[in-house]
Amino acid sequence: MLNVQSFTFNPVQENTYIVYNDERDCCIIDPGCYFASEEKELTDFIEINKLNPVYLLNTHCHIDHILGNRFVQKKYNLVLHLHKLEKQLLDLGPTQGQMYQLPFENYDGELVFIDEGDQIKLGNEVLDILLTPGHSPGSICFYSRAHKFIIAGDVLFQNSIGRTDLPGGSFEALEESIKVKLYTLPQDVIVYPGHGDSTTIGDEIKTNPFVKLV
Repeated sequence: MLNVQSFTFNPVQENTYIVYNDERDCCIIDPGCYFASEEKELTDFIEINKLNPVYLLNTHCHIDHILGNRFVQKKYNLVLHLHKLEKQLLDLGPTQGQMYQLPFENYDGELVFIDEGDQIKLGNEVLDILLTPGHSPGSICFYSRAHKFIIAGDVLFQNSIGRTDLPGGSFEALEESIKVKLYTLPQDVIVYPGHGDSTTIGDEIKTNPFVKLV
């Protein structure tokens, strides 16, 4: 069994996720914790539930999703996993931080590049990686086929989609990613987005005003 715990962090109200299995191994996805209270909320959950963090993962590397990377790296001695096309955005993090008045210390450790076809394994449980560019060049999603959920980053939201006006963004690429990679999943798959409430693939196919199948 895989369990999903969400947190809403930083002034941009970004969703951070912990996914953990019955053996208490977990991955931390898009740690956006910025304030000390948010770091404590994350670590308290891990400690109270006796979890063992084994992966640090980014769906993409816009600033609101990477603010806590370094904290998690140092706290749990984890190596950051991301798509290679996101490294440039990761490197620009401190510059973005100055622009948005969110100064922070960037992740400075080893990188492991992951791509579509790779898998994140927590014991016997698997998260498949889907490459879904458009919001950013190397956006990826983490999909549990067995438990019917997907950690979607800023690709697909409840009745919305990720913005495409940032450097490297493309509406055409995002539309194709959603139609080909997400809308083809079972309709009861739960979508855990990078902002806002969860939704389902079926609900978005029916009601999303930005990407329609017909």
